[in-house]
Amino acid sequence: MNIKLIYTRLKSDIDIIEKELEQAVGSTSPILQEASVHLLQAGGKRIRPVMLLLGAKFGDYDIHRVKYAAASLELIHMASLVHDDVIDDAVIRRGEHTVKAEWDNRVAMYAGDYIFAAALESMTKIDDVEAHRILSRTMTELCIGEIIQIQDKYRYDQHLRDYLRRIKRKTAILIAASCQLGAIAAGAPASVHQKLYDFGYNVGMSFQITDDILDFTASEKELGKPAGGDLLQGNITLPVLYAMENEAMRERIGTVHAHSSREEIDAIIDLLKDSDVIERSHVMSRQYLDRALAILDELPVGRHRNSLRDIALFIGKRKY
Repeated sequence: MNIKLIYTRLKSDIDIIEKELEQAVGSTSPILQEASVHLLQAGGKRIRPVMLLLGAKFGDYDIHRVKYAAASLELIHMASLVHDDVIDDAVIRRGEHTVKAEWDNRVAMYAGDYIFAAALESMTKIDDVEAHRILSRTMTELCIGEIIQIQDKYRYDQHLRDYLRRIKRKTAILIAASCQLGAIAAGAPASVHQKLYDFGYNVGMSFQITDDILDFTASEKELGKPAGGDLLQGNITLPVLYAMENEAMRERIGTVHAHSSREEIDAIIDLLKDSDVIERSHVMSRQYLDRALAILDELPVGRHRNSLRDIALFIGKRKY
């Protein structure tokens, strides 16, 4: 499993996508330009564009066609992060100041809207009705997921199904659409791009559960933000849901609010680490990962399939 090798093989195409992203967020407004470039330069693993490129390898691969779909999906992801940071009042992301911290909430919201619009414009260069339908559905579900996350803040009586539906909309469908749209942009048959969607969905579920675990187990340096941030912001994740099955832990967690002290959050993190909730959460993440790998086995054999497998294993099993 060599993720660096995959990125090395795709480097020239990833560089093309980076240039497309830079062009897409270009603006005559200095503030919008600066805010968008600030977010773009914050980096990230570019997981979605890479998975889109690998999905495109199942069809008639042409980087100068699929780059528009790759840029569109990454721009949607970037815009959602800007809006997330406003909602969560987040100051730091990936170790850098967020757009809302560098400017203010109003600039951040309009910058996010601008990047969403840039994503739609990029996708107009893909002449395929099905691709546009999938993109529209993905953006709709993503927005619904964000609204539900706001409604569910500090709601400690929610169920596992609420959490799973939320992370499906928040994360999984965007990764699923990335895999599928790459294949569609490359003209792959429906039987292939539908399986790629299912693969991406399960990888995305595993990805988000792993992220939610790392919010408690990784260091602030690794996270690029304080540990336990989700809990402090009222986002009830899988480890917390499992922890609240214990009455004493439920009472302790139920006292958390937006102004809880760092000491209180750290104490709860220690309780979670000393219980079985982290391992139980890993078990569910691995279940989604196993489903993704089983679906992948149904796709045509090739180096790109092996690369998708390696990325899936990296996502599901990363320590950070």
